[in-house]
Amino acid sequence: MDQSGSMTDSVIYGTVVGCILASISSLKTHVIAFDTEVVNLTEQCGTDQVDMLFGIQLGGGTNINKSVTYCETLITEPAKTIFILLTDLYEGGNQSSLLKRLENIKASGVKCMVMLALSDRGKPSYDETLASKITGMGIPCFYCTPGKLPDIFTDLLKGNDISVKQNK
Repeated sequence: MDQSGSMTDSVIYGTVVGCILASISSLKTHVIAFDTEVVNLTEQCGTDQVDMLFGIQLGGGTNINKSVTYCETLITEPAKTIFILLTDLYEGGNQSSLLKRLENIKASGVKCMVMLALSDRGKPSYDETLASKITGMGIPCFYCTPGKLPDIFTDLLKGNDISVKQNK
């Protein structure tokens, strides 16, 4: 979960989505927050997810590549892994390395998707150029309200195309 300064308008959205994902008991979930630093919140997932996610606000620049590099170390069974990157894609780190890393993760068999930021008013804000490049690699980039998450995950697990950018 991107916690950089550009995500300020999406704090509530990111927290709600993060809590939903962290609370799915049938899944082993890792929750990673990042700006230019990476913080693993997985140990706190067993307690109050809302308190955990509202309690962490990094708010600096953005290094998505650094966080994806860290997350890559957590993947032990690619074919059984879903990688969800919640961000606005305003990368302050190495964009070409980020794209290569995402391509490699997907090629290993991981199901990948990028949930784009929504403001508290439901308005998307993200780097459209980077989203287009990632979508072109076969990794869907989309935004949706939390109520649509179950439908999105069902489609993802069935192998359906979820690359539609808007799912309200």
